[in-house]
Amino acid sequence: MLAITRVISRRIHGKGDVAVPKLSGFYIVSPKNVEVEYADGSKFSFSSEFLRVHSPAADGKVRSIGGEKVISGRRYVGIMSAEPVGNYGVRLVFDDLHRTGIYPWDYFYELGSNKFGLMRSYIKILQKHHLSREPPPRRK
Repeated sequence: MLAITRVISRRIHGKGDVAVPKLSGFYIVSPKNVEVEYADGSKFSFSSEFLRVHSPAADGKVRSIGGEKVISGRRYVGIMSAEPVGNYGVRLVFDDLHRTGIYPWDYFYELGSNKFGLMRSYIKILQKHHLSREPPPRRK
């Protein structure tokens, strides 16, 4: 697990080991919002869309366009449940039936520390590929 955390850290921060404080709280505020608190006083709030798009799992619903991971149409996705995984993380189950992502506590910290830049990048990638955060229209 430590190796995965290091890879995530390098991918997000561009550097190796980052000292992550101990988790002090994890809350599903609503189906659309999660809050995570750490012992150093850091508190991060995440939309379910943001967490779904940045799932650490490989997903069959992900498009790879030009080598970029692109997940679109998840603006209104919600979280159905959170299942603890050992003492290192949580599996989030989304209402689009995605359930394979295990989010280590360190990963939440990395996401929170870089949330605005990650969201900007996500929106730019969608625009680049003419995709939308909005779900596709339902078929009749």
